[in-house]
Amino acid sequence: MPKYYAAKAQLTELLVELGEGGTLPTERELAERYGVARETLRLALRELLLEGRVRRQGRGTVVAGPKIEQPLSLSSYTEGVRRQGRLPGRRLIALERFAAEGEVAAELGVAEGDQVWHLERVLLADEERVGLESTYAPVALLPGLGDDFDPVSSFYRYAKEACGLVAGGGRERIETVLATPREALLIGTPPALPMLLLHRSSWDASGHPFERVRTLYRGDRFSFSAELSAGE
Repeated sequence: MPKYYAAKAQLTELLVELGEGGTLPTERELAERYGVARETLRLALRELLLEGRVRRQGRGTVVAGPKIEQPLSLSSYTEGVRRQGRLPGRRLIALERFAAEGEVAAELGVAEGDQVWHLERVLLADEERVGLESTYAPVALLPGLGDDFDPVSSFYRYAKEACGLVAGGGRERIETVLATPREALLIGTPPALPMLLLHRSSWDASGHPFERVRTLYRGDRFSFSAELSAGE
């Protein structure tokens, strides 16, 4: 068994003993306890960090809580986080309008040159930065978004209550990526931390497209679930 893997197994037992929020001893102390080099211990800690079992807090390392389980459905981020007893939040980065072109125009079903909104927000859970969400929507469908939308609230709720838009269906695709330096800075993670990238295109009850969403979720803090039904 590789030395780092044996150290990882011992660290895993320690995490259970400490419990969520418990602070791990220093790297030097742990390396001496398990009889390994500090580089070997760092490799074990790095794997636990990428798996979401531990997280950095200041200059130390603490035991992380369970991952946030986000359902693959036409529900907002707010609803998914609240169902797990966490406090959702958002921090506005940008709310702007621009002339649609190329892929954005095609996915939103508008002509090139038509105005679309771009809403970019950092996603929070219990005040911890966990993702970055970019939403694109036609200005013609949501003309007042720039004036009367509360950027910390649910986009779906605003679309329904202010504009009468209700999601009738959608398509999602998930892949693993690395964040760009800008994205990592906004989310507050190292650029080498794997991310889950979700692409969503949604349409209203009449089948007309009304949003395009690109969301980066921290791979160490999120998992996704879906309900399946038997086919014929």
